Amino acid sequence: MKWLISLAGTGLVMLTLRDLFHTLWHPTRHGGLSRLVMTALWRLARRFRARGRVVGLVGPLAMVTVVSMWAFTVILGWAIVYWPHMPGAFAFSPGSEAAQEPALLDSVYLSLVTVATLGLGDIAPGDGWLRLVSPLEALVGFALLTATVSWVLEIYPALTRRRVLAIRLALLRDSAPTPQQIDCTAGALLLDSLATEVVRVRIDFTQYAEAYYFHDGEDHSSLAATVGCAALLSQRGQAAQRPEVRLAGDVLAGALKDLAAILDQRFLHTGGTATEVFAAYAADHGRSLTQS
Repeated sequence: MKWLISLAGTGLVMLTLRDLFHTLWHPTRHGGLSRLVMTALWRLARRFRARGRVVGLVGPLAMVTVVSMWAFTVILGWAIVYWPHMPGAFAFSPGSEAAQEPALLDSVYLSLVTVATLGLGDIAPGDGWLRLVSPLEALVGFALLTATVSWVLEIYPALTRRRVLAIRLALLRDSAPTPQQIDCTAGALLLDSLATEVVRVRIDFTQYAEAYYFHDGEDHSSLAATVGCAALLSQRGQAAQRPEVRLAGDVLAGALKDLAAILDQRFLHTGGTATEVFAAYAADHGRSLTQS
């Protein structure tokens, strides 16, 4: 019975590590506990009337919640591993009153101290297998800290790339280039560079799905509000006279279609056209899709 309980704790730790792995290092996989938490917080925030202020906190709050969930389940899992063998399989420092506490409380305390790599030493594993297993928890704690820092450092450059594209599209929307201005070599270069940026954002949504739950702020920096301008520019490029402009327009249209497919497949689930998906994307972020 003791070993069954310890195996249950091991399973909880492995489940957490699996979710961490798929969130950070294999993010193209669908589902996962972290995605469920972020989706639930996003949908909950959408129900509040103070949408701009509340939704703006969802992304950072969701990341904090997911990291806290990982830490909690790791600590709890290792505590369950220790619990059936407490206190007999452990050595207590002289004068310590830890042995007089409930076994579960001592197990949680030991797990918390170990995962934080504090190493206070008032409770130490005595059995051989525990002396081998306990340091693994410290390694898991160190890996969790490193993964959290890496996650933060990876997500914000992705957000910057998305906002750069949104601001650029907003500037193009305000300048309102005519079809004649698009139908030139400079127009082809413009459409081609926009297609490259759209592809980068598409990859960011694939690799860092949690970026979807970050609110962009004002309309001029929101891709949800400005992506329609890119669709309009691609249409003008496809209708141009110059072949290089038509090619660039086709490439941009293909990039936008691919972006819409990713948004619909992973977040929106409308099953509609690219225009319908972008409209749903704008509505989901509290924006209206504009093209001109």
